[in-house]
Amino acid sequence: MERKPRSHFVLIVLLACLAVVPGCDKLKARDLLNKGVQAYKGGQYDAAIEDFKQSKQLDPSLTNARLYLATAYSAQYIPGAPSEENVRMGEQAISEYKEVLANDPNNLSAIDGIGAILYNMGGTPFDAKKFEESKQYHLKHIQIKPEDPESYYWIGVIDWSLAYRGNKDMRADYNNKGKKPVKDTDPMPPALATDFRAKQGAIVDEGIQNLQRAIQLKPDYDDAMAYLNLLYRQKADMETDAKTRDEDVKTADDLVEKVKAIKQKKMEAPQPTS
Repeated sequence: MERKPRSHFVLIVLLACLAVVPGCDKLKARDLLNKGVQAYKGGQYDAAIEDFKQSKQLDPSLTNARLYLATAYSAQYIPGAPSEENVRMGEQAISEYKEVLANDPNNLSAIDGIGAILYNMGGTPFDAKKFEESKQYHLKHIQIKPEDPESYYWIGVIDWSLAYRGNKDMRADYNNKGKKPVKDTDPMPPALATDFRAKQGAIVDEGIQNLQRAIQLKPDYDDAMAYLNLLYRQKADMETDAKTRDEDVKTADDLVEKVKAIKQKKMEAPQPTS
């Protein structure tokens, strides 16, 4: 006669415990997240990663744990280092960011994070495919928040990187064919300039348009102006008409002067006190 009430009491206690455990796990997950953030800020990335991993396991819905874990992996990635461990760090960062996007497709932190790590991975050794993948994430950011100038800037940077590499390779190939050497600072011969425009013209035009948009949104964006200058020099190498080429170079030179003026103004401006 006593078993039934006792069994009923045990069942109530068990259900109460089960109800409490998820809440406890979530509290512990947040504690580990805060602990990991402090470790990350202190440069203790390995310890931070372990804290973020545990936090994510205890509360899979805690988006910040995934974001910080991805960021910690990114912080340990060294652009250009060929080791398997280093490449794995980059790939793990991308994987964690993608997990965030699986639940929140418009998460700009994850979108920008993947765009940044792919750009870094595409630099050394040069990988045009990774640059193009990076560009797609910056375009995705623009679709979500078109008023942000930074994504337009990064598209311009990527387009310059692709065009510059194409320019360099075409000059090297031309010189290796035993023709009169063309220095990096020399105008391209007309046939080479025409070929360069056919292969890289759309990229250069896209980059110019995006950097111009970045500057429209942020008029003192000196970094965007610096890359716009570089893209106009690529555009100049596509011209077969000397006058048009000179106009492109003049536009580039004017941008250099604007950058100098903006940087000087920033140096002279009083710094805010903390």
